Amino acid sequence: MIDINLIKAHKNNRNIYVTEHCDIKMHIRNITNADIYSAIDNGRIIKQYEDDKPFPSCLISGYSGKRPIHIVVGTGGETSYLITAYEPDADIWNEDFTKKKGS
Repeated sequence: MIDINLIKAHKNNRNIYVTEHCDIKMHIRNITNADIYSAIDNGRIIKQYEDDKPFPSCLISGYSGKRPIHIVVGTGGETSYLITAYEPDADIWNEDFTKKKGS
């Protein structure tokens, strides 16, 4: 299981790698590195994907200012990998963006 403190430590040590896919999606969605770092700092893991390959990953829900941000992060060794990031849809997610409506 991934611990949010591990991802925060990777962030603080500059051991976060932005995948090409994530870089493209962040640009399209107008999400900056500062948005990602802020969401990691105040966020929490809301879903674990332990069987993901090549590394286990998780979904973090956090905020950049008042803007909600979801980030999928994989961890392997001393590095975390940003897989994708998006602004969750209020029609799909509950009021604090941590659970899908109806689940």
